[in-house]
Amino acid sequence: MSSSTVRTRFAPSPTGYLHVGGARTALFNWLYARHCGGAFVLRIEDTDRNRNIDDGIEVILQGMQWLGLEWDEGPEIGGDHGPYFQSQRQSFYDKHLEVLQSKDLVYTEENGAVRFKSPGKPVLVDDQVCGRVEFTRDEPDMTIRRPDGSYIFHFVNVIDDLEMGITHVIRGEDHLSNTPKHIELFEALGQTPPTYAHIPLILNPDGSKMSKRDLGASVSDYAEKAYLPDAVVNYLALLGWSPKDDRELLALSEIIERFDFPGINKSNASFDLIKLNWFNGQRLMGLDENAYWEHAVAAVQTSGMDVPEETLRKILPLMQTKVSIVSELPQKIAFLQGDHCDLDSNALKKLAKDDQSNAKLEALLQALEATASWDEAAIDAAIDSAAASLEQKKGKLMFPARVAASGQAGGPDLFIILVVLGKERVVVRFRELLAQLGA
Repeated sequence: MSSSTVRTRFAPSPTGYLHVGGARTALFNWLYARHCGGAFVLRIEDTDRNRNIDDGIEVILQGMQWLGLEWDEGPEIGGDHGPYFQSQRQSFYDKHLEVLQSKDLVYTEENGAVRFKSPGKPVLVDDQVCGRVEFTRDEPDMTIRRPDGSYIFHFVNVIDDLEMGITHVIRGEDHLSNTPKHIELFEALGQTPPTYAHIPLILNPDGSKMSKRDLGASVSDYAEKAYLPDAVVNYLALLGWSPKDDRELLALSEIIERFDFPGINKSNASFDLIKLNWFNGQRLMGLDENAYWEHAVAAVQTSGMDVPEETLRKILPLMQTKVSIVSELPQKIAFLQGDHCDLDSNALKKLAKDDQSNAKLEALLQALEATASWDEAAIDAAIDSAAASLEQKKGKLMFPARVAASGQAGGPDLFIILVVLGKERVVVRFRELLAQLGA
């Protein structure tokens, strides 16, 4: 490894799911490493056993892999700077504590806690995002090892960055106030600190800091709801970074090419689930026929729906532009199952407001029942006949026909819906709607 090789890292704690804020931090580190032709390191800060959960590490790894943020060194793949779990790195911390002891830069209290002697001088942080920030240092000396022999976050964080050759630390702005402590430790050990870049926080639309309980906070939820990973990555990349033009839909290769510190905003980012869904919908529309089919049919099968593939082949392609996420499909095409369908309350209210609805449905029912064959041409002719009998334009009958057949106000082509449902089910549903309207 040359001295000029960029090395970034993501160091999550296995205390829960992969938070969208952590995922964005991982993404920025990954993007910068790829932009510079460097290495991206994943290490696990698992020393706080009381907060760790059993599957916490696996959840993090799965979330990273789903996003496509493959690491160059870390768990499962190893590397030259391991181990990559802090719980296995005690010897490194002991070694560097001895260095500080030899320089008389630490002292031990009566209870056994070890404190670092702060120089007490102002510390200048030359941050790549926040600019030059000067911190006065009049705080109490920092504890670096507890009485039980365990080390605190600040010390192990510095030692791991040092031992792993991390050149650039990209993390949330809430860590900026910790940086003077880290710089003091690097300098006390006779080492040059890495370059720091503290990125803006992610806030909820109401301006509050996004927590684990907030909507859209868990990366696992996006995987479970069948979002497209590249849509999530594209959206997260734009939370706090801008390519400095008005374009939003960017290929990953272009994001990598253009990603750099000058493009990172200083102001906090606002998480907008509606906007993310728009990104996903745009990506969904851009999928080719086979990719969309595989993505869509998997969502339908996962839901437990029992619909013949022949029917799905006719309906699912018509839904590609009508959903933002394929996990919406089961609800949107639920009318394909069974003899009956649930009626959308708003669609029903709209029908009830039209005093001609019953007459339209009666005319449609009679015309459709009289149809000898059951194909798009025959159905079209039947609706023409019903419209003529009422002396109304054909378009006036399409809405009640759609609601009767599918229970919904919108959806795929009405004629295809009627064909795939079959005459028997369509007749049953028209009669049920008429009964509900009190005909």
